Amino acid sequence: MEIADYIVADDQHLVSLALEGDHTAFKYLFNRYREAIRQLLVQRAGSESDADDLLQETFIKVYLHLDRYKTDYTFGQWVYTIARNTFIDYVRRRQEDLSIDERFSSPPSSAPTPEESVIRLQQRAQIEHYLDRLTPRYRQLITMRFFEEYSYEEIAEKLALPMGTVKTQIHRARERMCDLIRRGENM
Repeated sequence: MEIADYIVADDQHLVSLALEGDHTAFKYLFNRYREAIRQLLVQRAGSESDADDLLQETFIKVYLHLDRYKTDYTFGQWVYTIARNTFIDYVRRRQEDLSIDERFSSPPSSAPTPEESVIRLQQRAQIEHYLDRLTPRYRQLITMRFFEEYSYEEIAEKLALPMGTVKTQIHRARERMCDLIRRGENM
């Protein structure tokens, strides 16, 4: 395949190629999701070096278990789930390394700092801005799926739509939202 073919290939096609032994296809999948997953891990781990280790561990798991990927979810959701579970395992390992006194001492306050509160308000305003730029249908689907945390089945039932239609429309709504965010539309 030409480089341009890898660049424009969708995730499912790259997964198929990687499963057939095409290491370049996996490299493009890695590059496509590396920075987003790394940022997630930096936010959660609080340390760039820990995040880099967790990123490496995540993509090793992705590579080793690529044959388990099901198209019921987007590839990005699947990678995110692996990254989240890798982080949870990391936290558990750290807890096991603590002494009993450290484990049961009062935890630090989980209340956000003033700076974190301002950042969260700004992020919320940005998300609401982008949501307002979506069509009412896409806005409803994004809200139900990602904010109200309805399952696909629940959304299909509530909106009286076939499951395939719900999945397709949520995928399109999310792609549209991501496109708006990437372009920084009218912020």
